Amino acid sequence: MSEEEVLEPETQRPEAPAALAATRQLVAQARTGLGRVIAGQENAIGEVLAVVLAQGHGLLEGVPGVAKTLMVKAVGRLLGLEFQRVQATPDLMPADILGTSILTPGADAFTFHKGPVFTDLLLVDEINRMPPRTQAALLECMEERQVTSDGVRRTLPAWFTVFATQNPIEFEGTYPLPEAQLDRFLLKIKVNYPTPAEERAMLERHHGASAAGILEDAAIEPVAADLLTAARDEIRAVRVASDLYDYILELVRRTREWPMLGLGASPRAAICLLRVAQVLAAFEDRDYLVPDDVKRAVLPTLRHRILIKPEAELEGYDADRVLSDVLAAAAVPRG
Repeated sequence: MSEEEVLEPETQRPEAPAALAATRQLVAQARTGLGRVIAGQENAIGEVLAVVLAQGHGLLEGVPGVAKTLMVKAVGRLLGLEFQRVQATPDLMPADILGTSILTPGADAFTFHKGPVFTDLLLVDEINRMPPRTQAALLECMEERQVTSDGVRRTLPAWFTVFATQNPIEFEGTYPLPEAQLDRFLLKIKVNYPTPAEERAMLERHHGASAAGILEDAAIEPVAADLLTAARDEIRAVRVASDLYDYILELVRRTREWPMLGLGASPRAAICLLRVAQVLAAFEDRDYLVPDDVKRAVLPTLRHRILIKPEAELEGYDADRVLSDVLAAAAVPRG
């Protein structure tokens, strides 16, 4: 997704449907506000917005220093959502992220002190450094959107979204995420190095930044309180033709039979592919789905849900290359 595809101003889109008024306004404000903070990274920013609007969770992969944390913080500031950050370490315990019950001084009762998961946007840095027991605790939060402590279920905020980061090149002292947890992430977002022009713009911005930092200097104005909910409802109403359901299912089922894959995409992956394609259609100012929306959604939605056979890896195949081959082999609806 290029900047023009994801955050194109409405003036370049004739006959924009009235059904997408809130989404159009949200995208316009995102383009203005986030553009003052982050140079480039249009693909990643669009996918982060898609995760929130589809009410899923996102896994950001990139080397240190490519603005993964800043991106999530800026999106949270733009959307008016509460933000918390957790730095994963090998000794991080479940109570450190969920919260714990503490005996109240002078009383014969325990009081539950909420952990950082009780927020709207939770950023878990270097999630693969989190021990398996804590990963399992986070898994319940992501899937059930609740915390169970001392036998009591506590509901997380309505917009609770986890963004986790991992470094693709450093594996010492890490705990690889199990397939069950990877499948809970709506998208795996690749954050690449900026272009030379974008990196120069970044340097110029930081040269004039105050001690408070570039995010504070940008003074991003949050969107209206009801705009995010309205945009979410518009996206859910994006129309899907019958043949596009078949197209999505064909793509997902092909991954289960593809010779280079040891594990294909799950039924949950098909649902996620549909949800993400609806968001991308709305970003294009369309209240109906077309095959290109599904195609653009395939890589970020499925790249972490498949396992490549070792012999295919030795031949130089990675998830994106295999999925591109699957896309090329599937018949595109013409209706």
